[in-house]
Amino acid sequence: MAVPLSELTRMPDPQLVYAADGTRLATYTWGELDAPVVVIVHGFASNVRDNWVLTGWVRELTRAGYRVLALDQRGHGNSDKPHEPDAYAIRTLVSDVETVMDTYLVEDAFYVGYSLGARVGWEVVRDLPQRIERAVLGGVPDGIPLERLDLDQVRAYADDGTPVTDQATQDYIALTERVPGNDLRSLLALAEGMRRTRTVDPDPANAPTRPILFATGTEDAIIEGSRALAEAAPNGTFFEIPGRHHFNAPGSRAFKDAALEFLAGS
Repeated sequence: MAVPLSELTRMPDPQLVYAADGTRLATYTWGELDAPVVVIVHGFASNVRDNWVLTGWVRELTRAGYRVLALDQRGHGNSDKPHEPDAYAIRTLVSDVETVMDTYLVEDAFYVGYSLGARVGWEVVRDLPQRIERAVLGGVPDGIPLERLDLDQVRAYADDGTPVTDQATQDYIALTERVPGNDLRSLLALAEGMRRTRTVDPDPANAPTRPILFATGTEDAIIEGSRALAEAAPNGTFFEIPGRHHFNAPGSRAFKDAALEFLAGS
């Protein structure tokens, strides 16, 4: 008998974890308590349900025998949504992941991140190599985070509805408005905060040393930057997600299959 879609996409109640600065982070778990843990971290303007549940990742990871630990990053989902750019430094986002692992008493784990979650993951794997065995970083860009976003146009749109003329910025706003509960001002603050943290640019000379699968869609404009990061990582491999662009890559069966094979160490 087929399992109803509502059962496959049902979300557990969020469990709140308090970050060092008091920000409340919504967290979720699936799977057996004694199973190997995979920490999954979503992308910009998304959340756990949108990025990982509706696309089948949680279902596939638990079927493969993993315990899944997920968080709505600050500014997203059911987590707090500060409007101050200083709340979104890259070190803060990395610290949030570490705090969640500590709260759940997870000493070591695998890591899977997409887009913003992959950018955070680069830092997590580099800074906590003793705690992350392997990582999958999907759609991870090099360069300045959210560089194509015209912050002035976003601010004017949020303030008084001034039409946005820049196409890339229109795409980001459409992405933001697609997911219920998103707060444009908090995501604007996130973009500003990460722009200020220029040291966030991945430094190939200081790449993570743990095994990492970099995966980016063949139609994604950032694919060459992602490939360059994979080449810079001592134990990096690269997978092209066939026929996918940045916004639909998480739903790819080929991406999930490649990630599961990599996490299994094969």
